[in-house]
Amino acid sequence: MKFTPTRLDALDGKFRLIKTPDADRPEAQRDPKVVETVSEMLSTIERRGIDAVKEYAQQLDGYESEAFGLGAAELAASGDVLSSELRAALELGSERTKAFARETRSHLVDFEIELAPGLVTGQRYVPLDRVGAYVPAGRFPLLAGAFMTAGVAKVAGVSRVLACTPPRRDGTADPAVLYAAHLAGVDQMYVLGGVQALAAMAFGLLDDDPVDMIVGAGNAFVAEAKRQLFGKVAIDLLAGPSEVAVIADHTADARVVAADLLGQAEHGTESPAALVTTSEQLARDVVAAVEDQLGELKTADIAGPAWRDYGSVTWAQDQETAIALMDDLAPEHLEIQTEDDDFYHRNLRNYGSIFLGPWSTVAYSDKGMAGTNHVLPTAGGARHSAGLSVSRYLKPLTYQRVSREATPAAAGAVETISRYEGMAAHEATATVRFEAYRRQEA
Repeated sequence: MKFTPTRLDALDGKFRLIKTPDADRPEAQRDPKVVETVSEMLSTIERRGIDAVKEYAQQLDGYESEAFGLGAAELAASGDVLSSELRAALELGSERTKAFARETRSHLVDFEIELAPGLVTGQRYVPLDRVGAYVPAGRFPLLAGAFMTAGVAKVAGVSRVLACTPPRRDGTADPAVLYAAHLAGVDQMYVLGGVQALAAMAFGLLDDDPVDMIVGAGNAFVAEAKRQLFGKVAIDLLAGPSEVAVIADHTADARVVAADLLGQAEHGTESPAALVTTSEQLARDVVAAVEDQLGELKTADIAGPAWRDYGSVTWAQDQETAIALMDDLAPEHLEIQTEDDDFYHRNLRNYGSIFLGPWSTVAYSDKGMAGTNHVLPTAGGARHSAGLSVSRYLKPLTYQRVSREATPAAAGAVETISRYEGMAAHEATATVRFEAYRRQEA
C-alpha cells in the first residue's frame, strides 16, 4: 500500500509526508523459495495423491492420524468446550454475516428481456457445485473466517462446502474454529493445513471430486498455492498482508485513530497502516498516540515493526487532496472519521470496504459483527476488484431464444460480418436459417 510517484507529482504542494515507511522493499513480495516449494509440493501431490498429502501433513504439521475428516457429531459438539460468552459471540457473528449475504443474494435477480420481436435473452444466477474453504489457525485463529467463506457460500446455494483447518501442536483442531465452521454450515470438515490442504481439495483427494473454487486466507505458502492452482479451480482473490487506512480531520480523536491503525498492524509485521489527514495537529497527535499505545500493547512485537516499517501519515491540504491520495492507495479497509463523512463516502472510489464514522471500526467486520465480508483485495487491488461476496459463488449464466420472426435481421447481419471476417462456417450457420425462413415464406 504505497503512493504512486506519478500521481504524487500531480498533487505536488498539496500534501506533506509526516511519517513514511522505513522498509524499502515491496509489500508482500513473492519469495522465490516459496514459489519453488509450493510448485514442488503441488506437483508431488498431483502425481502421488493422498499418500503425499499424508506425508506432508506428518512432516510439516506433525499430524499422525490416517484420517483427516471429522464427523458431523464431532463438529457439532466442538462448541461444548467453549465458554457461553464465546459461543454467543460466534453465533452472533455467523448470523449477521449470513443476514448480509442473504440480503445481497435477494438483489441478484434473474431476468429476461425481449430485445427485439422474437429475440428473447436473459440471465440466471446458478451457484457453484463444490467449494473448498481454508480456515487458518496460526497464532491468531481468525474465527470469523469460516463465516465469510463457508457461510456465505451456503447462503449462495453451493451444494457442498468442504473446509480445512491446520492442527494444533497436539494434533487436534482449534475447537472455536470448528464451532465457527459448524455455525457456517460446512458439509465436511478436515484437520489438514497448508499447501497440502488446498491441493487435496483441488485434486479431489478428500471427497471424491475436486472442488470448483478455493477460498480463504493463509500464509505466504497458502497464497502461492492459490496462485498456482488458479485456472484448475477458481479462487476468491490473492490477498497479501492486511491493510488499514484512515481519513481523519480535526474532529477525530487521535487515540481512536491510533488504536484502529494498530488494530490492523497487529495482523502481521508487514501489515500497512496509513493515515491521511487534513489536520497537521491530528497527524502529530496520532503519531504520539501510536507510540503510547505500543508501550502497553501485548502484541507490540507484531504491531510495532509493522507500524515502523509500513506505517505512514500524510497531511493533505483539503478534502479533495485527501480523496486523491486515498484513491491512489486503494486500501483494503478504509475508515472515515471526519465532520463530513458523507462527502468522502460519495466521492471515494477505491477501497475494499469502508467504515464510516468514529463508532465504526474494522475489527467489527473482522469478527463478523458488521455482517459485511472481510475477504477483501489488498496491495492496490481495490482499484479494479471487489471483495468476496455471495455473488462470487454464483455464475450469471446467459441464454438466448430466437424465433423465426427475428431471423432475417439477425441472420443478415451475421452473414455480412462473417463474410468480412472471412469466417465462412459462421456465415453458413446464419445462411441455413435464412434459407429455411425464405422457404417457409414461399
